Amino acid sequence: MKLVDSHCHLETKDFPVTGEVIERARAAGVVHAVVVGLLQKPGDFGNALNAARAHPDFLTPTIGIHPHDAAQATADDWNELERLAALPEVKGIGETGLDYYYDHSPRDAQAEGFRRQCALAKRTGKPIVIHVRDAHDDCFEILKSEGMSKGMIHCFTGDTAAARRYLDLGFHLSISGVVTYKKVEPLQEAVKFAPLERLMVETDSPYLSPAPFRGKWPNEPMRVAETAKKVAELHGRDPDEVALICAKNTASLLGLTLAF
Repeated sequence: MKLVDSHCHLETKDFPVTGEVIERARAAGVVHAVVVGLLQKPGDFGNALNAARAHPDFLTPTIGIHPHDAAQATADDWNELERLAALPEVKGIGETGLDYYYDHSPRDAQAEGFRRQCALAKRTGKPIVIHVRDAHDDCFEILKSEGMSKGMIHCFTGDTAAARRYLDLGFHLSISGVVTYKKVEPLQEAVKFAPLERLMVETDSPYLSPAPFRGKWPNEPMRVAETAKKVAELHGRDPDEVALICAKNTASLLGLTLAF
């Protein structure tokens, strides 16, 4: 099985030694991972860029400001995001979007930050990575009004109606370990509905360990295999085939040159 983890977080507070995480991932069939860089505090976008520079054969970074932190970001942070987003090794913008479950930032600040990053993605020609929780209607409307058609809905947990709207815009759906949980039939139906050519698999590590590891911290890129197996089961296809299709989808969207 050849896998690409389309979305993971590898901050040093959770993974002090990135190389060990990569070794375990390679042993599980993971050939590449997309590591997400986010604003951690004023002036600090975390470990993603440094980790990717240390392991360029395995990690590709994105950069963004999470909706949780939209209200805390300073003018200097937005300027730094612009600078980092222009770097050739950065292949995506985000994660950005809307989170109405936690509402750590006011919703108007989330929307403003989201729109700013949509504009940045268009200026740089890079795909956008979307976080959306309890906010599908507003998320869709912003993406549509901003003319966005290139990106992924990370950790997609919506139903078939939500999937159809994002797919119609041109987006890919990135599926996390949540799809392996019990009582997630609407999500599983949405995954069955979506064409394999528009799906990806991710861990969102260190969060959302898939079954049978649910609740075990931290999640790691090596566990993306469990999600790929579940997606294959839902589509009635061979797991190796589905893993490869999802890996190629991620590589194509982000412009990665990978040997499969």
